[in-house]
Amino acid sequence: MKKLMMLITFLILSACGGEEHNDLKQWMKNATQDYKGGVTPLPQIKPFPLVAYEAGGAVEPFQPSKIEPERKLGGGGLQPDLNRRKEPLESYPLESLKMVGTIKQGKLSLGLVQADKGVYQVKVGNYIGQNFGVITNITDADLTLKELVPDSLGDYTERTSTLQLQEKQEGTK
Repeated sequence: MKKLMMLITFLILSACGGEEHNDLKQWMKNATQDYKGGVTPLPQIKPFPLVAYEAGGAVEPFQPSKIEPERKLGGGGLQPDLNRRKEPLESYPLESLKMVGTIKQGKLSLGLVQADKGVYQVKVGNYIGQNFGVITNITDADLTLKELVPDSLGDYTERTSTLQLQEKQEGTK
């Protein structure tokens, strides 16, 4: 059986190498006889003149002192007291707080401020908001406070803000 398989394989392979393709081989030889192999040479690279870089001693354009404004050390202006204990309403931005009412106790006025779902009593001198805001006045209509807001130079500027009484709308709970 093995001998029969080898004989068949030999016959198949010998049939491929016959003189059938002589005309194809002759055509290839005639078609390529005028062609010459070769690659055109690369163009010669012209050297450019060297230019010395003379801006090495100049100010670096991307240095932080060029991009950021100059900061003053110990600006001597307004500074918040960073060593005092924070009050609960200082962890909320002023925009998220709502004044919901006032309470009078003799001459003392207390404001009622809602933060999340809790209501807090505040008085003049309490701190509120994230910009070191201290309450300066409480009326039936609003809370007035002074905030210390950092400016672009690292100093603090004083800003007066108010928290208006949020009156309950009819039809809401």
